[in-house]
Amino acid sequence: MLAADRRLKILESVADAQTIHAGELAQRFAVSEMTIRRDIQRLERDGFLRRTYGGATAHVTRAFDLAFNARALQHAREKRLIGMRAAHLLDDARLIFVGIGTTCEHLARYVPAQADMTIVTSSLPIASLLGTRPMRTVMLGGTVRRDELTCYGPVAAATLARYHFDVAVVGAAGLTARHGLTELNDDEAEINRAAIERSIRTIVLADGSKIGAVTGAAVAPISSLEILVTDPSAPPAELARLRTAGVVVEIATAGGVAESLVRGSQEMAGAAAIGKEM
Repeated sequence: MLAADRRLKILESVADAQTIHAGELAQRFAVSEMTIRRDIQRLERDGFLRRTYGGATAHVTRAFDLAFNARALQHAREKRLIGMRAAHLLDDARLIFVGIGTTCEHLARYVPAQADMTIVTSSLPIASLLGTRPMRTVMLGGTVRRDELTCYGPVAAATLARYHFDVAVVGAAGLTARHGLTELNDDEAEINRAAIERSIRTIVLADGSKIGAVTGAAVAPISSLEILVTDPSAPPAELARLRTAGVVVEIATAGGVAESLVRGSQEMAGAAAIGKEM
């Protein structure tokens, strides 16, 4: 199991029980207690947990359990890998829009927290994931859609209009080279459309089932999109058309995510070494 996957399981445990014990987790994952303590230390540093003697207590709400609707259970592994891969594509972005959907929720779990980072979102689950972490989180507000726990309408649009983003990260109900990015309804499409128009870069997160699909509400033409992060199940022919249209396609696999995590750790170590030399 990847360390990132193990930390996710730890967070799921603490979201369910509100407390965890290092010894029990070490037995569960067949690793040493020291490994679990390092995991807990990392999660505390990122703002997810508060350490206690022998374990940790929740610094998240039960909303961290994303299975409040059936869509969260579909393609869960692929969405998790997509979210992890996308987190390493944010580069030095400091003002970020994160859209709605379960794949974007997975991204929120892995965003590297920075004190000078601001994330704006219309998703209540995403805001609950990020709100206790060492970053600034802005909720759009407005009318709440009950089935998705997302905000839309004139209040949400007015808040969005106050920002210009380094990058917009959005999900997709459908994506094709011909029809571009589409959503399930006009309300969600309107918010994503406005965020894309106010962003320098746009990253789309979509599992393979969304690639080649077209839904009723148009969001943006393919020319507005820079990067697609998807999984190996995406139709190769449609991916080829997207690449021809100028979209950079990133395929998220367990091996690729592991390589990204190692590279990210090396870059952080290098930066720390430079800081010490200075």
